[in-house]
Amino acid sequence: MNPLIAPEAHARGHRTALSVNVNKIALLRNTRHLGIPDVVKLSRIALEAGAEGITVHPRPDARHIRPQDVHDLAALMKQWPEAEYNIEGNPFHNLMGFVRELRPHQVTLVPDSEDQFTSDHGWRFPDDAARLQPVIDEARTLGVRVSLFMDPIPEMMAAARAAGADRVELYTEAYASAHGTPAQAEVLARYTAAAQAALAAGLELNAGHDLNRDNLTDFLRAVPGVLEVSIGHALMADALELGLAETVRDYQRCIQRAFAPI
Repeated sequence: MNPLIAPEAHARGHRTALSVNVNKIALLRNTRHLGIPDVVKLSRIALEAGAEGITVHPRPDARHIRPQDVHDLAALMKQWPEAEYNIEGNPFHNLMGFVRELRPHQVTLVPDSEDQFTSDHGWRFPDDAARLQPVIDEARTLGVRVSLFMDPIPEMMAAARAAGADRVELYTEAYASAHGTPAQAEVLARYTAAAQAALAAGLELNAGHDLNRDNLTDFLRAVPGVLEVSIGHALMADALELGLAETVRDYQRCIQRAFAPI
């Protein structure tokens, strides 16, 4: 256990882990040539505040996270054996080189295009099964857990497991858009059904995209078995107001509320 973290920060049992996506820190840094804000320094602050992981999504154009960041963060994570390093991206672009060299705890495979603004859909089965299979096999042979970025479609979960995935990350933009509207219950029910199908197929569950302090607790109360949420844009926006450490602690409070007796 790292002495910089209070023991209660990681005494979560089966409670959902918070992985902080630091892409937007790199995006801000890249607007100048001063090296600030420092991605590694701020990642350390997030971990010290109780984050259980760090996520990066290095795209081929290096618009935010750069190859050196991926390596520098891998070195940082060696100092935090209780936390996990998640590298995500399209395995048919630049992702697998990082996986082969660094062997992170988890690789999240995302079907985004090179010029895509942000991830906006999951893998499709059976369409993507044949080309994903060798990538999944290679990552697992390297000892890296494989998570597939997926839409909340229950019928696809067994096929994702058959392709060799360890986890799926439910793409939560539809839920975030519906939160607080009359459609919330109906949309959330789709995620619950997808989670149940994934668990029944033997998959573990992650979730991410547009989760924030307003909608996170409701999601985790309704969707069973979520082991990790990866949050970047909203968390960094909150950090501009609250500071990064306090923001991480507040997201952890959102998670705690989801697991508290109602």
